[in-house]
Amino acid sequence: MTTKNLLVELFVEELPPKALKKLGDAFATQLSDQLRALGLINGDSVTTAYASPRRLAAHISHVYLKAADKAVQQKLMPVSVGLDASGNPTPALLKKLHALGVDTSNPAATVASLKRAQDGKAEALFYDSLVTGATLDTGLQKALEETLAKLPIPKVMSYQLHTQCALPGWSSVHFVRPAHSIIALHGSTVVPVQVLGLSAGHTTQGHRFEAAVSPVTIADADSYAETLARDGAVIASFAERRAEIVRQLAAAAEKVGGGCRPIEDDALLDEVTALVERPHVVICEFEKEFLGVPQECLILTMKANQKYFPLLNAAGKLTHQFLVVSNIRPEDTSAVVGGNERVVRPRLSDAKFFFDQDRKKTLASRVEGLSRVVYHNKLGTQGERTQRVVAIGAAIVEQIRHAITPYTVHAKEEMDVLASKVQQAATLAKTDLLTDMVGEFPELQGIMGGYYARHDGLREGVAIAIEDHYKPRFAGDVLPRNHTGTIVALADKLETLVGMFGIGNLPTGDKDPFALRRHALGVIRILMEADFSINLDTMIGNAAHAFDPLLVNWSDAEQATFDAGPAKLLDFIYDRLAGALREQGYSAQEVDAVLALRPQRLGDIPKRLEAVRAFAALPEAPALAAANKRIGNILKKAPEVDAHVSEILLQEPAEKALFAVMQELAPKAEAQRNAGDYTGSLQTLAALRTPVDAFFDDVMVNAEEMDLRLNRQGLLKTLHIAMNRLADLSRLAS
Repeated sequence: MTTKNLLVELFVEELPPKALKKLGDAFATQLSDQLRALGLINGDSVTTAYASPRRLAAHISHVYLKAADKAVQQKLMPVSVGLDASGNPTPALLKKLHALGVDTSNPAATVASLKRAQDGKAEALFYDSLVTGATLDTGLQKALEETLAKLPIPKVMSYQLHTQCALPGWSSVHFVRPAHSIIALHGSTVVPVQVLGLSAGHTTQGHRFEAAVSPVTIADADSYAETLARDGAVIASFAERRAEIVRQLAAAAEKVGGGCRPIEDDALLDEVTALVERPHVVICEFEKEFLGVPQECLILTMKANQKYFPLLNAAGKLTHQFLVVSNIRPEDTSAVVGGNERVVRPRLSDAKFFFDQDRKKTLASRVEGLSRVVYHNKLGTQGERTQRVVAIGAAIVEQIRHAITPYTVHAKEEMDVLASKVQQAATLAKTDLLTDMVGEFPELQGIMGGYYARHDGLREGVAIAIEDHYKPRFAGDVLPRNHTGTIVALADKLETLVGMFGIGNLPTGDKDPFALRRHALGVIRILMEADFSINLDTMIGNAAHAFDPLLVNWSDAEQATFDAGPAKLLDFIYDRLAGALREQGYSAQEVDAVLALRPQRLGDIPKRLEAVRAFAALPEAPALAAANKRIGNILKKAPEVDAHVSEILLQEPAEKALFAVMQELAPKAEAQRNAGDYTGSLQTLAALRTPVDAFFDDVMVNAEEMDLRLNRQGLLKTLHIAMNRLADLSRLAS
């Protein structure tokens, strides 16, 4: 069967730019998948997606005009149900065949055409038929309807069709944007499909202002992109248009010189690509006086409001020049440059005004105002929240203080200074929420707090902590730069987690309005990478105590819900941690083995995992893991047994040998563990394999004499404790 290439384009009004790339990919992928399911595409087919502000299109190669007929065998029913004792068809069989369109006028011939085959324990009847393959006309119609129904449209519009364009019966249409035409070409032949009240043709529209002809006629499927570029002044491919913008941005930055480069922002680049059909980058500038405003403010207002690309110098500092991606290419660009410079000036003036006004009040003077800002209707105001963050931060400092050994006078002085910085930073961390700048640009919270703290003359460490306390904001983000910021960030995230879990406001499915998953991963990263010597359970318990003043007026039921929150939060954190570790390349067995013990110092976990991985590679590991699992099962039936062994009651040579080896190896392994040599500790215990195997081969654990039984169980419990200090090795058993 011969094939031709297929081109389908849906021409619409301007599509939502932030959704365009996803819509374009989905349109092409869904259409290809639907045609493949109908057998209209061969195995060599390649799909190319096109997406511009006013069109979604797909080029699909090797498309059949008609799918091949397909032999289908269908199970009807058991022979005992379909045929009577004489071998004649029963009414049930005739009804089934009639529903399938089979001629049953000659029952004997009908039965003869059926096949018998064993189906499980019973013999069944099967009917062979030839299903006619779909034609491209009907198949593409169905595929388009399915594709449009499954597009990830952010918000559907309802609109009325123009009476001269509408097909009979069409007046109101529901789609992402009003559609004006559709192209469907199989080679050079129009496929007569109809969607959204439109009939397929071979014409489309090019650039609104710079197209050479209107309408643009597409001769065949393969000339689509070339024709649009030549006659329509449109780069149809999203990827090619994006690459052209990147090229022009780099060329413009090089023209400016001085090592300048456009700011890197993939989301902005995608959005601008979705706004233009014929990109043309021009260089603009603003008055240098605006550079006195924090560059984050200027960059954000240019990116968010104007979709401009700020230029950074070789040192990464903002310059007074910026790049604009225009959708037109006039010979004289002065009007484009002047217009964009005129538009950006009020935006920068607003930013400068906000910055100047905000600095007239100190952060400390804004603390009282937090008590008038509602944080959550059940968790109080931002002022109350700030008090809890301060209390949690102080508790974390005390945990760190108690973990310091030896606790010298110098260490005390350092911790006292740290406690003072944490209290000050935590008290002021949320005050920039009351500033005009953050009110206009919420994305700058924390960042502006750092600037205003420096303006107020606060210590640099405190300013950095205020700026960093939201970090890490997203996956891959950096951690706070100093201990003060790290502790305040921990306290802030814990306050949110404990509070939300305490009122039962847990994430469900893909809904997580308070970003609790992100907060939990932030806590995990801080504890693992900062490696504070603090107990996770205790830290969460201390955080819960910070809510005590709030709980006074709560009902018993509300308090009970809150009391159950910390345990649920711990489960949540370990669940998030398990997922994160598996994403880092650790096996499920390795992760389960380590996290089964609920290690409280998360900074230890990478070392434990590496130790478990090294242990699992030893030849002794499988046997010891299996033995460990067996010991665990034995001890489950004797939970009251103590880890105590009476040497006098050891009778069998194998149990004496195991006890002797344990007396030698257990202290050594424990010393290695205490010294932080986790890998060495587990490898030391690997030498237990031979005496453990001999013990289970030669010793009856559940002896009839109770004292012998308890002693042997005690020996196993001692062994179990020694083997599972770092991980539950039974989780490595296959």
